[in-house]
Amino acid sequence: MNFLAYLFQDWSANRGNIKGQLVLFLFRSVQLVNRHMLLKILFCWHLVMYRIVVEWHLGIELPRKLTAGKGLIVYHGQALVVNQGVVIGQNCVLRNSVTIGHKKLADGTFSQCPRLGNHVDVGANVCIIGAVTIGDNVIIGAGAVVIKDIPHNSVAVGNPARILEKTGAATRIEHINGE
Repeated sequence: MNFLAYLFQDWSANRGNIKGQLVLFLFRSVQLVNRHMLLKILFCWHLVMYRIVVEWHLGIELPRKLTAGKGLIVYHGQALVVNQGVVIGQNCVLRNSVTIGHKKLADGTFSQCPRLGNHVDVGANVCIIGAVTIGDNVIIGAGAVVIKDIPHNSVAVGNPARILEKTGAATRIEHINGE
């Protein structure tokens, strides 16, 4: 993938969402800077500006070391917190007030971070914590608290999250993403 294609890989997925396009363009640019020590030195001002504008001002924590597939969509990004150890698949949707990260275990150590598959649609105010795996084509309803794995092609809702159905989710996700 060439330089410009990498920077704009989320652009069409966020069509009509200028804030999402800007945030993800800046996110991809700091990921590029983060790849080499020389770039970190030359563009340290860019890393600082990303932190001030995106993280502090907009309240969107997408760390530069985060692994996220292409086509990431951020709707209403306020209060979005994603741990840098999280792995996000392709064409995923993250909405406002979502928290995705590890949890503190009884012995004081931290668990691994969640792994989201491809085409995962995460509703508003969702918490995904701990070493959980979210399958492909999953919809997680608003306000859900995910502490266990969710299989492919599922819809999960509630606190703690429970599976509503295991079929037809792929069709719904394609419709939501406009594909």
